[in-house]
Amino acid sequence: MSHRRVRYCSSLWWVLEKMSQTTPNHTQTVAGWAALDSSGKVTPFVFKRRENEIDDVTIKILYCGMCHTDLHHIKNDWGITMYPLVPGHEITGVITKVGSNVSNFKVGDRVGVGCLAASCLSCEFCKDSQENYCDKVQFTYNGIFWDGSITYGGYSKMLVAHSRYVVHIPDSLPLDAAAPLLCAGITVFAPMKRHNMLQPGKKLGVVGLGGLGHVAVKFGKAFGLHVTVISTSPSKEMEARKRLGADDFLVSTNTRQMQAGARSLDFILDSVSAKHNLGPILDLLKVGGNLVFVGAPDKPVDLPSFPLIFGKRVVTGSMIGGMTETQEMMDLCGKYNITSDIELIKPNYINQALERLAKNDVRYRFVIDIAAESRL
Repeated sequence: MSHRRVRYCSSLWWVLEKMSQTTPNHTQTVAGWAALDSSGKVTPFVFKRRENEIDDVTIKILYCGMCHTDLHHIKNDWGITMYPLVPGHEITGVITKVGSNVSNFKVGDRVGVGCLAASCLSCEFCKDSQENYCDKVQFTYNGIFWDGSITYGGYSKMLVAHSRYVVHIPDSLPLDAAAPLLCAGITVFAPMKRHNMLQPGKKLGVVGLGGLGHVAVKFGKAFGLHVTVISTSPSKEMEARKRLGADDFLVSTNTRQMQAGARSLDFILDSVSAKHNLGPILDLLKVGGNLVFVGAPDKPVDLPSFPLIFGKRVVTGSMIGGMTETQEMMDLCGKYNITSDIELIKPNYINQALERLAKNDVRYRFVIDIAAESRL
């Protein structure tokens, strides 16, 4: 059994214990789109959400980004999917109701919900607002909330969320292009902050120019970093340099270019989700440099030891961020006008978008206009 599955089962067992102490309160009917099996498709789906409770806010969902994680769950690639599955954890919308204990949100606020739905609130990570590392964390979809309700995601018209896991969206940011920041944005921002890469003058490498990578480039330029994009596709150089502002571009299969860039970077974000060789990429780091995985390849990558030993380099991983960090990231996006580059689609195009997403045929994030049908 994989580590991911063991941790998932352990967390689920704790939730089931919690459920025995609560009474499910399913009272609201919601329309959405769900995967019913591993075929890779979604279909219109009507389900129940709990009523708004004292610590909750109710959100009219306007937009939801389509993350590659959605596709993995829809197809049950990781063996943990609970069907029916309503995906979506890049959610933006407007608050329509607030609970009596909620003081930091009001009706009409523009807000976002990312990957987190619940955590234990008492462990060392929750107390430090690193809820994403709580061993009991439940995600926005494919989890079970404390009242026994399944956590259904943002491919739907409405969401009830505990206010702790909701962030304000700055007025300066469009809600559609801001939606992917709730996952893609915080996924690259969190490790950059942790490794002190918000300081001008440092040299950042970004492996892969996709949904995560293009946002990382934007952060890098906003924070005054020298940004190098590393890609297998020479055709992406113009996009990286002219449109996103990257300072340098290296084709990872070009030995001459990679050797010329040796020991030039302080920090590398690897956003590639496919198996690849880290040897040439590690050689780009300065002595003592860090490479952080954020792309989660399905299969083990090739990790030779010599670039680590002779360069005193570190390879590590990172996932999203805690809620305080996510709000900080969103506020900085408002300050620097950082959004994701998106292709806005209507709900009737979701299945075609999933097929294209599987082929990486999007620049750089599909976002579903959830309210499109009601405007027809």
